[in-house]
Amino acid sequence: MESKPETLVILSPGFAANEADTTCMPPMQLFVKALKEVCPGLNVIIIAFQYPNIPGEYDWNGVKVIALGGRNRGRLHRLQTWRKAWSVLCGLNRQYELMGLLSFWLGECAFVGNYFAKRNRLTHYAWILGQDAKRGNKYVRWIKPPGHTLIALSDFIAREFRQNYGLRISQVVPVGIDTSLYGPAPAKRDIDVMGAGSLIPLKQYHLFVESIAFLKKFFPGIKAVICGKGPEMENLKELSKKLDLTNNLTFAGELPHADVLAMMQHAKVFLHTSNYEGFGAVMAEALYAGAHVVSFCKPMDKEYRHHHVVGDVSEMNEEIVRILKNTRRGHDPVRLCTTQQIAKNMISLFVG
Repeated sequence: MESKPETLVILSPGFAANEADTTCMPPMQLFVKALKEVCPGLNVIIIAFQYPNIPGEYDWNGVKVIALGGRNRGRLHRLQTWRKAWSVLCGLNRQYELMGLLSFWLGECAFVGNYFAKRNRLTHYAWILGQDAKRGNKYVRWIKPPGHTLIALSDFIAREFRQNYGLRISQVVPVGIDTSLYGPAPAKRDIDVMGAGSLIPLKQYHLFVESIAFLKKFFPGIKAVICGKGPEMENLKELSKKLDLTNNLTFAGELPHADVLAMMQHAKVFLHTSNYEGFGAVMAEALYAGAHVVSFCKPMDKEYRHHHVVGDVSEMNEEIVRILKNTRRGHDPVRLCTTQQIAKNMISLFVG
């Protein structure tokens, strides 16, 4: 009798629609690629609950993706998506030797994954990746997960979750960077301040725009760039115009991941204005690109060179002025974690 292929199933709200879709959850894409690199014999299957919008199966870099096409519709539609996920899991459990299930975020994917794993005596971990650690997460109440089945994205997330739900998380696995995606360092850094991410209220990009206006007093020709898209785009453009930053601040929109990394290598300072961040993959990417990172958030307890953590807007502005004035600041790459090491750490939880 032929043995069934050993398979890890990943449950995610969404995933890249094709190999050219580099803007959908880039850190998760890099993580899955790294899994295949460090465990070439491992079969990885992804079930994407909501995105892509059209249901179907496709190959993504040698990984089978099953899209349920939930499209973030609520109520009965969401329940129907969960039933489809359960049915797909039943089929996969018959067809493959499942080594376990990994859910991205402690949300609907973890809800389905947890109960399926219990029913079938499988290993299941939920990777807490950000706002799911905040208070008011109904899935924590519904799942009642033991702490040993949870993985925190950062030391900050582990503390935040324990404070809000009284559960100690022993596993901390951050996202990593793929150093092969970086080109040679440019001869000149011609972007003074850069930001990248979703233009949503949580990220507080209005502080970024206001900071450039402040910095312009010291550096009249300052050049800044914001990469990303979101509902705050028009408000930010209006604010930029109001503050007379038309010649200083560029809104680059949503760019391919490789283009964002290349732009980071041209930046002197990467400014991250979010008031809450699970880990901030862009901060790790910017540090390896040689930029000095200024942020309110400190995801890991360890100190990293070129990462400047500030307490308020005034301190933030003062720190950027200090960095830009320092002609001996240095832009050598600072590596936090590689995707390959993260993949090894994660897979060890399932085979240990």
